[in-house]
Amino acid sequence: MTAPGENLRIDGARLWDSLMEMAKIGPGIAGGNNRQTLTDADAEGRALFQRWCEAAGLRMGVDEMGTMFARREGTDPDALPVYVGSHLDTQPTGGKYDGVLGVLGGLEVIRTLNDLNIKTRHPIVVTNWTNEEGTRFAPAMLASGVFAGVIDQDFAYSRKDAKGLSFGDELKRIGWVGSEKVGARKMHAMFELHIEQGPILEAEGKEIGVVTHGQGLRWIECTVVGKGQHTGSTPMRMRRNAGRGLAQITELVHEIAMKHQPNAVGAIGHIDVYPNSRNIIAEKVVFTIDFRSHELDTLEGMVAELNARAPGICEALGLSFESEIVGQFNPPAFDPVLVGRVRAAAEKLGYSHMDIISGAGHDACWINRVYPTTMIMSPCVDGLSHNEAEEISPDWASKSVDVLLHAVLETAEVVS
Repeated sequence: MTAPGENLRIDGARLWDSLMEMAKIGPGIAGGNNRQTLTDADAEGRALFQRWCEAAGLRMGVDEMGTMFARREGTDPDALPVYVGSHLDTQPTGGKYDGVLGVLGGLEVIRTLNDLNIKTRHPIVVTNWTNEEGTRFAPAMLASGVFAGVIDQDFAYSRKDAKGLSFGDELKRIGWVGSEKVGARKMHAMFELHIEQGPILEAEGKEIGVVTHGQGLRWIECTVVGKGQHTGSTPMRMRRNAGRGLAQITELVHEIAMKHQPNAVGAIGHIDVYPNSRNIIAEKVVFTIDFRSHELDTLEGMVAELNARAPGICEALGLSFESEIVGQFNPPAFDPVLVGRVRAAAEKLGYSHMDIISGAGHDACWINRVYPTTMIMSPCVDGLSHNEAEEISPDWASKSVDVLLHAVLETAEVVS
């Protein structure tokens, strides 16, 4: 039996109250949140989520990476669960909705089913993935990566923060090392609801993003070496300025990305300059290029063009160039059946929607490798995210969880 009709909606006021209550934990300095993974604030947020889940009649399980799985039983003991969720950890200057909307939206789905006494054949599990942000312990999407078998658990436990504290030790310190083996759970399907973190939905006047693909990513760490010399006494024609190499490669990255519009992006983010003194010409620059595309050929082509052209640019300036890929994942295509259910739910509810590609990495990108997965996106104001000024409207939040509710019920199969 499929999901009930168009009149079925979640309690938007209850959802919003939950979002605001969670935002009180780990407050930022400018209205957002600083609830970084495995901090005391993260532990407090986890405890609140657990209390809410238990009040909703859910049974909590925790794996060895600290990921939380809150289960509502189905009527068929042999049916695999439908998973919903995202993450509760934030950036150090994060917003109130990034990840949190997906977790608490999943909980609101359960609360609505309880209110209406709706039963499903498949169990439904609300999930809080550990360390999605990767801001304290790199890389991002750490726990879901271990779950999907693409990151080694010992490697994950060994990750250290800026103070030299390890992931494994901090997980133990806050009391969230679970007994379940990571990846032992089986899934029928997974849905991740998330704010867009970009401006497209708002600019197009759409209420729902139907996510068909995620972008693949290549992080390329580049090192340009010149010669450190006095900025005042070295003639211009005799300089080997690594900063010029950085400047020209910055333009090259932009040029390469622009060749592949609208299906690619590229920029230089992290930059370290040595010796970073006011009166010394830059001797060495180490920087990371971030290329993304949902087309694998495009992604690999951009990396190839960079490595073909950047050495010549540097050679002409008397500089050396080296590069190394330090982070990568290939673009996921989300499950077409689940994508279709999200689209159908938006249409049934009468909500404006459009197909969209996720520009950011998400836990769904890893889980998609092992189980049918898709995402739903809500607009966010000005596309702003990873910023304390991140904002969504209560109406956007409610409508995105309405769509999640209907897509989940279609997949979990309502029992009359």
